[in-house]
Amino acid sequence: MAMNAGEIERLIRAGLPDATVTIEDLAGDGDHYSAHIVSAAFKGKTRVQQHQMVYKALEGRMGNELHALALQTSVPQDA
Repeated sequence: MAMNAGEIERLIRAGLPDATVTIEDLAGDGDHYSAHIVSAAFKGKTRVQQHQMVYKALEGRMGNELHALALQTSVPQDA
């Protein structure tokens, strides 16, 4: 069962409350998304650690309900 973009965004915001989240459905099939996430919580973290934080926020849905998610993470410019 696929996830919708709103649910992905809700989970990420719940795990990273300060995040600015942009979700794009890449294939129009509700199964392949890209996410751009900006959060001060990423400051001082490696890219791998940032992505792990997002996966944790998704509560184990990655690879199950959520088939493919291309991540782009960054720290706010003023942080």
